[in-house]
Amino acid sequence: MNIRILVVDDELSMREFLSILLEREGYDVSVAGSAVDALRLMESALFDLVLSDVNMPGLSGIELLARIKEKSPETAVLMLTAFSTAEQAVEAMKLGAYDYLCKPFKNDELKQLIKNALEKQGLKRENRLLKKDAGERDSFCGIIGKSRKMRELFDMIQKVAASQSSVLILGESGTGKELAARSIHTCSPRKSKPFVAVNCGAIPENLIESELFGHKKGAFTGAVGDRPGLFEQAEGGTLFLDEIGELPLLMQTKLLRVLQEREFKRVGDAQTRKTDVRIISASNRDLEAQIKDSSFREDLFYRLNVVQLVLPPLRERVEDIPLLIEYFCRKLQANGQGKPATVTPGALKMLVNHPFPGNIRELENCIERSLIIDPAVISELSLPKQLLVGKLPCFTADCDIPEGGMQLEPLLDELEKRYLLKALERTGGAKKKAGELLGMSFRSFRYRLAKFGLDSGEE
Repeated sequence: MNIRILVVDDELSMREFLSILLEREGYDVSVAGSAVDALRLMESALFDLVLSDVNMPGLSGIELLARIKEKSPETAVLMLTAFSTAEQAVEAMKLGAYDYLCKPFKNDELKQLIKNALEKQGLKRENRLLKKDAGERDSFCGIIGKSRKMRELFDMIQKVAASQSSVLILGESGTGKELAARSIHTCSPRKSKPFVAVNCGAIPENLIESELFGHKKGAFTGAVGDRPGLFEQAEGGTLFLDEIGELPLLMQTKLLRVLQEREFKRVGDAQTRKTDVRIISASNRDLEAQIKDSSFREDLFYRLNVVQLVLPPLRERVEDIPLLIEYFCRKLQANGQGKPATVTPGALKMLVNHPFPGNIRELENCIERSLIIDPAVISELSLPKQLLVGKLPCFTADCDIPEGGMQLEPLLDELEKRYLLKALERTGGAKKKAGELLGMSFRSFRYRLAKFGLDSGEE
């Protein structure tokens, strides 16, 4: 991408110096000797950044800044001056300047400041596009939803993404905590660096330290070579610590030190290594309850919980269920190509009314199971039986559970068989009509007849 910078300074030598310096960095540079000339140039061209002196004859740099922010708010502005005052700096920042640099300055300092300003402006622009895109497509960075709670979550992700603060994501299992963490990373200035995820509960306790920090050859049995840990793999990017509540207390202490000092040592190594990693952690446990029973460190909790996101369970965002059903149908059917399966009104009602203790993961499982039974139609009888229990009319007067218990599967099979036969009886043996009567396709109806040995092979 060609980045255009406008240099505004009344001193010819400064304009020439800055022009040469910035062109060597690959920027497309234009120059103006006054604020009036700068505004004239900006009428016919768009600039990503303006580098302006403050004290100039006629229209000052501060007045130029105000005009730029009025006409082109997305343009980043850096102010330069040889006569710095606190009042000027405060006024410039209030008017929207990215930063304020005093002459003489170090070249590397100016180049880094320009780089940071351009990255921030690019991030703001991208987030605005993402937000617009989310509003149009009912999704945000791969997260599906249009409910009020999800809109609030999308807004919060955008706000926390621009910061470097640690984030703690809380929510029930299956609510999409890792997806939310990836969204934060994707919207952040670290997006070009690695995103590394680890489930703290899935690593054996004796290997957690080596997994996180790495180890030196010979540090323990099986350490046949030097190995970098996840902190090094995520350098400059984001490290996602899922199920942080399952981290042993000893490792909690070591992790706390890394967060405080921003440095660590590989297992068996005396060398201290610096780390630049943003930590996002997640848990489906009540960490504050764990603090009370002394299984989680309170000081670590406050280090991790600088910003907290709580993901709503699916039962609290039921208006998103139809969107999720369509998404999973496209995902599971022919790589998302073609028309997704239709959903009968009865099936949709059952899905919306189900509490989904397994949340989105459980919903995806239900849709996948239904599409195996019938790729064209999701109906009441193609859904898993745990959704059917209590949803269909009982075919006996007594639906109580006997004292000695009962076998539910044979009962449900018998119920299904009786409804199939009843439908055939009512339609005079016409299988297509019988299937329609039960809200399923002809193919699905034939499959179920064959399951009970009732399919004669005739149409």
